[in-house]
Amino acid sequence: MDKPPALAAGFLSRLRAILPPEAVLTRPEDCWAYGYDNSRRQSLPQAVALPTGHEQVARVVDACNQYRVPLTARGRGTNTVGATVPLQGGLVLSLERMKKVLEFSPENRYLIVEPGLTNQEVQAIAGSRGFFWPPDPTSAAYCSLGGNLACNAAGPRAVKYGTPRENTLGLRAVTGAGLELRTGVRTSKGVVGYDLTRLLLGSEGTLAIITEATLKLTPLPEATQTLRAIYRSVLDAAEAVSKIMAQPIIPCALEFIDGNAIAMIRDHSACDLPDQAGALLMIEVDGPREGLESAAAKVAEAAHNDGLLDLRIAATRQEVEALWQTRKALAPALRKVAPKKINEDVVVPVTAIPDLIEGLNRLSAKYALPIINFGHAGNGNIHVNLLLNPDSPEQSRKAQDCLDEVFTLVLALRGTLSGEHGVGLEKRDFIARELDANALELMRAIKRQFDPNGILNPGKLLPPG
Repeated sequence: MDKPPALAAGFLSRLRAILPPEAVLTRPEDCWAYGYDNSRRQSLPQAVALPTGHEQVARVVDACNQYRVPLTARGRGTNTVGATVPLQGGLVLSLERMKKVLEFSPENRYLIVEPGLTNQEVQAIAGSRGFFWPPDPTSAAYCSLGGNLACNAAGPRAVKYGTPRENTLGLRAVTGAGLELRTGVRTSKGVVGYDLTRLLLGSEGTLAIITEATLKLTPLPEATQTLRAIYRSVLDAAEAVSKIMAQPIIPCALEFIDGNAIAMIRDHSACDLPDQAGALLMIEVDGPREGLESAAAKVAEAAHNDGLLDLRIAATRQEVEALWQTRKALAPALRKVAPKKINEDVVVPVTAIPDLIEGLNRLSAKYALPIINFGHAGNGNIHVNLLLNPDSPEQSRKAQDCLDEVFTLVLALRGTLSGEHGVGLEKRDFIARELDANALELMRAIKRQFDPNGILNPGKLLPPG
């Protein structure tokens, strides 16, 4: 990639007039930390701005428009698809210092906050009054709210409570054209105009920069029941998932681990899994304390089939932790075996999970690459992990060829290429397989309307026209 042109002195002067000196970084050694994310891609920004409020963001966007400076918004850099890597250099707008709580209305069940708070900080604020915000990515302790909104990132609870699109009432934002707007409502119902809130959620910073969010809160459940079910095969586990999701008690988490993942856990940690274990489900049921045991029993009944090897319901906190230990052992094992693995998140209909895993096993054998699969079974969101050494040119080539076939398989099963990680750069060139030409051109037209000068997160999400 050609080195981007130097930023105009006038632009830097304008930036320093908007922000205090310590909020504008220009030395390469200071900027490098803002040039990469969890995709392992990196590109050096020429400057970094650290605003503390909406007005500063609006003025920075206006300056970028005037000088045609590429602008990449960033939270905490946990994204795995390169969505926050500044491909064209320019300015990174880090929202990490925008952490104010603007309004908390427990009576109306909403919370208005800035995007720099971490997901865990949002949960603590809501929890202080008996509520929670349902999206719960695995990186909740570190990932920012703004990043969650930009990628529509959810987590295990999405199976019952939905994603940010179902749990965000409204936004305040600055478009790529520098226009300030408010979207959505502060009520539980509202149908005035187009739904710009849901349009911006998941747009990965290509249309506007979110500066405030009105979050819809949910009361904390009184109690939770945890179950672990072990099956002889993926087919047996998928049959159980279908039955569980077809009965009235919707679990708040329904997590899946395939046989390859179980084998890895067994090799790298102590666990009490049967030798014949081919798949595992972790299930949580929440709700009022009264009647919860009955609800868990109904879910357990739905989980039974001829392939069930073992089913346990935790009765104490210690037993809950013991049941989750198997799932928690997976991440350390993966880091130990393949610290530079490729992690893709795809979604297929629940009934297609066995065909997906079978197809992935075939690809694993074809390319001589281990593939470990786990994820949110209740909505068919499977994390596909290709284990490789990316420093080996041969393995890198095989992994890219394998990934191409993985996406082909997912679409053949009527699935989608991303459930919560987003598109960014890693999947950008594949989405024309999922979206038709008319849909893509309409999206490009929307992008031009919001961002006529093309300054916001250029080169991401949409393939070139």
